[in-house]
Amino acid sequence: MQALILNAKQIEKKIVRIAYEIYEEHANEKEVVLAGVVPGGYALAKKIAIVLKKISPLKATLVKISIDKKVPSAQTAVSIDKKEDFSKKTIILVDDVLNTGKVLSYSMKIFLQFPVKCIRIAVMVDRNHSLFPIKADYSGISIATTLQEHITVDLEAKGKESVILKD
Repeated sequence: MQALILNAKQIEKKIVRIAYEIYEEHANEKEVVLAGVVPGGYALAKKIAIVLKKISPLKATLVKISIDKKVPSAQTAVSIDKKEDFSKKTIILVDDVLNTGKVLSYSMKIFLQFPVKCIRIAVMVDRNHSLFPIKADYSGISIATTLQEHITVDLEAKGKESVILKD
């Protein structure tokens, strides 16, 4: 069985709301770093950056995070596409779905080598299955699911973006 949770129009509204929440919390900043976990988190980060550019003077720097989502661990390699100093910057770590918190926990380690100002979490879907002390600061939707169910977020299909729940 499969059920549509969010359609393209609803996703667009959620992204706009997330962008406004980020701007409201960080209105005194000059820049925020939107660090998206590939593939879905980066797609979401790009969309948030577009909205932030329209609604605020905030500079949104996009960073692509690569990690093996199937086996995230302390030994898993985490890489970013930009080598820069993130000291004193606000980092918004972005992923499509927050499930156990494992991927976001290990993705964060790349920024912990710098004295960052703060790290926040933005996700399209928060599944409420945290095993790690990770919570979404900004989320499109929070949904209780069983561990057997699967959430698919498609943000790449122009005009046909979707969030689908599968058994």
